[in-house]
Amino acid sequence: MQTTLDLASDTLLGRANISARQLETTLSGLMVPGVDYADLYFQMQKSETWLLEDGVVRNAGASTAQGVGVRALAGEQTGFAYADELAFPMLAQASKAAAAIAREGKTARMNALTRRDIGPAVRYRPIDPAATLNAEAKVALLHYADKAARDADSRVTRVTVSLAGSSDTMLVAASDGTLAGDVRPMVRLNVSVQVEENGKRESASAGGGGRLGYDIYSGPDDPVAGYAHEAVRRALVRLAAEPAPAGALPVVMSPGWSGVLLHEAVGHGLEGDFNRRGASNYAGKIGQKVASDLCTVVDDGTLEGRRGSLAVDDEGTPAAVNTLIENGVLVGYMQDKHNARLMGTAPTGNARRESYAYTVMPRMTNTYMRPGDSDPGDIIASVESGIYAAHFGGGSVDITSGNFVFSCDEAYRIENGKLGAPLKGVTLIGNGPEVMGRVSMVGNDWALDTGVGVCGKNGQSVPVGVGQPTLKVDSITVGGTEGAA
Repeated sequence: MQTTLDLASDTLLGRANISARQLETTLSGLMVPGVDYADLYFQMQKSETWLLEDGVVRNAGASTAQGVGVRALAGEQTGFAYADELAFPMLAQASKAAAAIAREGKTARMNALTRRDIGPAVRYRPIDPAATLNAEAKVALLHYADKAARDADSRVTRVTVSLAGSSDTMLVAASDGTLAGDVRPMVRLNVSVQVEENGKRESASAGGGGRLGYDIYSGPDDPVAGYAHEAVRRALVRLAAEPAPAGALPVVMSPGWSGVLLHEAVGHGLEGDFNRRGASNYAGKIGQKVASDLCTVVDDGTLEGRRGSLAVDDEGTPAAVNTLIENGVLVGYMQDKHNARLMGTAPTGNARRESYAYTVMPRMTNTYMRPGDSDPGDIIASVESGIYAAHFGGGSVDITSGNFVFSCDEAYRIENGKLGAPLKGVTLIGNGPEVMGRVSMVGNDWALDTGVGVCGKNGQSVPVGVGQPTLKVDSITVGGTEGAA
């Protein structure tokens, strides 16, 4: 039976007519005096996109990108080069450029390549999603989503539906003997709507996906209609929203996508490179209390079919369940091989790159807070006057200070322990560690996002997942439009 590694090897090395012996020869050539580690990253990505606007398919396209990235590490320095062609002469040329980083020093050991088969740890099928549905069925899917949105409410005036699928085949060979490969599918469907009433317009979107085939959109729970109805619901809520209060208020966050605030305000600060350089406010705090006792934060690349999941990371390290904060205490960082070696720890399966044309960084996979013991209804009932943050929009965070600003594109008043009117213009302003220290109730519910997350760092974007239970923060600065609460 052909393994995923065999499939990746046949697809990439077979296409390039590169033998295992040539891989070892190339890696040996990179291991000049002063170089500590080297790797070769082969990739071929097939992708397609479909777009329907106002009932008409406006765009349908497909593309293939392939190449190899070559990396040599010397102490804290990185030599990197890439070629947009899978061929041995291009590989040799890129390797020569990467090895130019070499400094004076001893020669590190070059280990024989050893297969690292994924085996039973497969989290998704090694498929090309484009082949799971024919063109006519994809067009029909777009039209179905469009109709579902328009049928949901007469105030819907515009609908845009997008469908995307990709198959990412990678193979990594490294001087430490790693030889690993993966075939990573990804799909995403998104429905955006505009509604209008009495001359006022609002818009919203919803969608989902993961490392699956297009067949997920034809399931018995009718997810496509669900996305359409959710987009319409959010847009209509905004039509009825009133100005938000401002001031320091208790905030209850919904389960699921609200974990994006955790991802930004806390997760990035726990990536190894920021901590090695002392650029994170979590640097040097392993073993210290950095959050409420109720908070346990995990980065988990092993969840089946999830957007941020991996069989192996982009250095060939198996994905893992990594506890970062346990009962409020910082217990670990997310690491790639480079930062782990320099910090004297082990890699955690968090090495990621946007493509072969970029070098590796430690990045999140699926990051979430574990559930607690409180009933979600009791959490809301505990708030006399505050905000319920149901869905987040965009935001930003300063890694060094931990300060963040996030907008809520769906929020409600909480008055006398009950949800009240929808609000517009809600912005949450705070500091990640401080907010984590003010978490006073954590729900016994728990949810992940629907599969839409994209994380940016240093100009690179990778798919991720976020999640959390319902939780209460005793005080966050709310920037609103109504004035002080």
